[in-house]
Amino acid sequence: MLNQIRIVLVNTSHPGNIGSVARAMKTMGLSDLYLVAPQEFPHQKAYEMAVSASDVLDEATVVGSLDEAVSDCRYVVGTSARTRVIPWPKLTPRELANNLKQETATHQVAILFGCEQSGLSNDELERCHAHVEIPANPVYSSLNLAQAVQIIAYECYVASLDRSLIEPTLGYRLASADEMEKFFTHLQEVMVRVDFLKPNQPRKLMTRLRRLFLRARVDENEMNILRGILTAVEHTIS
Repeated sequence: MLNQIRIVLVNTSHPGNIGSVARAMKTMGLSDLYLVAPQEFPHQKAYEMAVSASDVLDEATVVGSLDEAVSDCRYVVGTSARTRVIPWPKLTPRELANNLKQETATHQVAILFGCEQSGLSNDELERCHAHVEIPANPVYSSLNLAQAVQIIAYECYVASLDRSLIEPTLGYRLASADEMEKFFTHLQEVMVRVDFLKPNQPRKLMTRLRRLFLRARVDENEMNILRGILTAVEHTIS
């Protein structure tokens, strides 16, 4: 289970936080770390804070975009404490960890953490199947990056100790994050062409459609059908 969980840090500003995250991951058996456009890495401060988890930093993958970090993942979760106008499915860390017992049986998953100052952007959160929120004292709910990773990593580790609830897999592959993004791009282009979506007045339509299709957990065969429908519409109107 733990080998199938990828921790993704987006635009981390302080290298010491990256090192602290590596240490938090290693104590809970996680090792797959992706860094999306970190402001400073590699950096000596990261290794100082990692202590004996320098191997996690050595093996970390640095990429320039979130697309590169999650393209092969078939379940993506974003950490967020924000209330959204259009709510996404929301999980606690424990609920997430229990879900991952089934998810990781067949595919790679990614858990996203945003930059220290502002967290994940709306666009980044809309890439996710669900959001996870860490319950905390409402009077003072501030957690630093490494603390947030530690809490979620701990719940994942505890869940990994009990495999009794895993159900037999269904034998089909879910669409990857990359395939979903290509579909959303195709869908938007077709809706603009048929004048269903007006680019100057989008009214959150794409956000709602993202939530719909991500919640549906489309598999590869279904994705082929959806893309085929869009292509047929394009041929009809051309």
